Amino acid sequence: MINHIDVSTVLRRTVCDLYSNLVTRSTGAAVRAEIELQLDAVPGRALTIIDFTHVGLLDFSCADEIVAKLLMRSGGARTAPEDYFLFRGVSESHLDAIEAVLDRHGLALVAEARNGAPTLVGSVGDGERSVWELVFRLGRVAVGDLASASGLTSVDAEAVLETLCRRRLLMRMDDEYATVGGYS
Repeated sequence: MINHIDVSTVLRRTVCDLYSNLVTRSTGAAVRAEIELQLDAVPGRALTIIDFTHVGLLDFSCADEIVAKLLMRSGGARTAPEDYFLFRGVSESHLDAIEAVLDRHGLALVAEARNGAPTLVGSVGDGERSVWELVFRLGRVAVGDLASASGLTSVDAEAVLETLCRRRLLMRMDDEYATVGGYS
């Protein structure tokens, strides 16, 4: 299932109808709480598009409250591995705050670039990044196919794929893996 959440709409509904800037930790916490309620209402595994297209400013505290805490979320009605995110409409000014909090927490996410292609943002090693990019180019891929295409052993290919799944940058579907951004 694909779920779409417009962050500016959530902001206007929960905090203030007059502006579209995400500033102050309390504003970020209120927006995240509303997003989590929406996530908890979706049964099973879902890809949620978190859309920042109509958000003006995003400060560091709001990036920490919304982005980092969503990525770290656990508990609630579902466990963390059921939540997959694609961040859309992230501007260059948003990236400053987002990258800082991702680096501080050792997190990464999939963001949709202006051309519509997904890209990795945050704390990702070169090996993880190259495997993720290869999976994106190949589409859904099995361990053996990735091993052949990358030159990794099957054991190493599976280890990297499972690491990317735990980080929710890839989705596992039966015996195949796909990039989170490949299904929006």
